[in-house]
Amino acid sequence: MNKQFEHTLPNSEGYFGEYGGSFIPPELQAVMNDINQAYQEIRQDPEFVAELTRLYQDYVGRPSPIFHAQHLSQTYGCDIYLKREDLNHTGAHKINHCLGEVLLAKKMGKTKVIAETGAGQHGVALATAAALLGLECDIHMGEVDIAKEHPNVVRMRILGANVIPATHGRKTLKEAVDSAFQAYMADPHTQLYAIGSVVGPHPFPMMVRDFQSIIGIEARQQFQDMKGQLPDHLVACVGGGSNAMGLFSAFLEDSNVAMHGCEPAGRSLDEVGEHAATLTKGEPGTMHGFHSYMLKDDKGEPEKVYSVASGLDYPAVGPQHAYLKDLGRVQYGVVSDKEAIDAFFELSRLEGIIPAIESAHAVAHAINLAKKGSKGTILINLSGRGDKDIDFVVENYGKQYGIASLI
Repeated sequence: MNKQFEHTLPNSEGYFGEYGGSFIPPELQAVMNDINQAYQEIRQDPEFVAELTRLYQDYVGRPSPIFHAQHLSQTYGCDIYLKREDLNHTGAHKINHCLGEVLLAKKMGKTKVIAETGAGQHGVALATAAALLGLECDIHMGEVDIAKEHPNVVRMRILGANVIPATHGRKTLKEAVDSAFQAYMADPHTQLYAIGSVVGPHPFPMMVRDFQSIIGIEARQQFQDMKGQLPDHLVACVGGGSNAMGLFSAFLEDSNVAMHGCEPAGRSLDEVGEHAATLTKGEPGTMHGFHSYMLKDDKGEPEKVYSVASGLDYPAVGPQHAYLKDLGRVQYGVVSDKEAIDAFFELSRLEGIIPAIESAHAVAHAINLAKKGSKGTILINLSGRGDKDIDFVVENYGKQYGIASLI
């Protein structure tokens, strides 16, 4: 089997240790079983693997390069490298699993794909894949994020997707997931819910992880070719956790490689509703059809969350991350809004690379590791570019960085 699909977990019921599974109505479980069966068949189909590989190379532009951030390294006294997922077609890692999911949907005879999106990167990637492969596409997005990530909304509509506002609650990512699940349950037979991260009921945490593992497979070989050894540290931001699992998956057996996931501390880690640090402040719970760490209110329901990065403000996390946290294999820390925005501008001005705010969290975490004396090499998964964020950043933070007068 292709290395991208060689993993020992989850088990047949979708569990990573005690996390994962499928907690959905019986009628929807039958549909999930069909999806799982179809996925298990195509992942071993040489024609499917060849088609996906061709699209990765000729359409996405893989392999994405690794870049030595020399100025950032000199500033902080630690060799820092970037896995440039921001250079993928559509500008982020999301296209990796969207192509796989839309190919799966097409082979299952579905006519439409639907999804949630926060920052809009998953929505753009799914709309792109659907346009390429000839399927209809509905994207559910919180009203707050629609206003905040306007460039990506325009892209989705240009690509032919129907953008559906989520108007309840905080009108952000969690509510977009709620809205998409409701729409999916109304018709799970002609459409496929293309979940945008390593979350949701089995088989999605496994399936999205598998499609994203191309990141780690490439990075492992590229770094060895560049340096003759593996990186000492891996760093990736974690909301649901797809980009992080994509990078980490190829290094799990390498005990000499330290792995670091960073969550959003938002405006205040100590104030409810002002962060989305699920693994740091949460506890085991069940939502959106899977069991993992989650932030819960006093009734056991999903807590209100916040992050300056629309793609990170989710009150749960992928079950494999919960498993890796409990094992101690990955260390999960936090990055505040201020640290992320500082890193956004620092990478832009030191290296000429404007990162997505989500990815800026990973840059900030790497900087913090260097400040604390971490030695050796750090490889950051730069999961997306910041085109989508520039209007928001300038409007809200530009004055602090001397660019408000240009707007």
